[in-house]
Amino acid sequence: MKFISWNVNGFRSCLGKGFAEFFERENADFFSVQETKMQPGQADFAPEGYHCYWYSAEKKGYSGTAIFTKHQPKSVFYGLGIPDHDHEGRAITLEYDDFYLLNVYTPNAQRELARLDYRMQWEDALRDYIKRLDEKKPVIYCGDLNVAHEEIDLKNPKTNHFSAGFSDQERGKFTDLLTSGFTDSFRALYPDTVRYSWWSYMMKAREKNVGWRIDYFVVSNRIFDKVTDSMILTDVMGSDHCPVCLEIDL
Repeated sequence: MKFISWNVNGFRSCLGKGFAEFFERENADFFSVQETKMQPGQADFAPEGYHCYWYSAEKKGYSGTAIFTKHQPKSVFYGLGIPDHDHEGRAITLEYDDFYLLNVYTPNAQRELARLDYRMQWEDALRDYIKRLDEKKPVIYCGDLNVAHEEIDLKNPKTNHFSAGFSDQERGKFTDLLTSGFTDSFRALYPDTVRYSWWSYMMKAREKNVGWRIDYFVVSNRIFDKVTDSMILTDVMGSDHCPVCLEIDL
């Protein structure tokens, strides 16, 4: 099975930059997107043969997630089941016989870590949620997680030590998640590979490859042996992020 995840930084904008062509070419079983920045019905995209699930923020033009899948789920759950976290359209869970797919757009801690306290609350709630899922069946967890976990995951770790996405607190929460029974699939397969999934639009960062790896496929430890590849598709344009891909034999 092929899973793709992509922060499109505005679905309607990305549609005008080749999204549909990439979608058709990849022919993925599951295609998760983050930061749709739209309400249902605002984009003309209904791919044949796919079930489509949208979760929009209450605030228009902000956040939002969606999943397109060839496989009809047993159930669909929007949010984390906590009102404080369920008004920005940040999480969709699809349930299947043998696994859950969880697509997440993690809140950004923002400049000067202005939203760090909320981010910590989110991380604790998300970890509790994913662990409850994992008690029932394995989880494939993907999305823009807004954290570069290790120094290898961003170009300039020293100067970004206290920046949003590379604070000790955010990195620590990701460590807590992994140590509770999950695997960062790309880093486990490619421990020494330097590859990024997000680049600022400023200062020709993508051209210079001054980036961060903040988009992930995380899987329950007990199904990691079924992962055949985990990729970062750096050549795909259309957003300030590039897609990430998981291939797994389920």
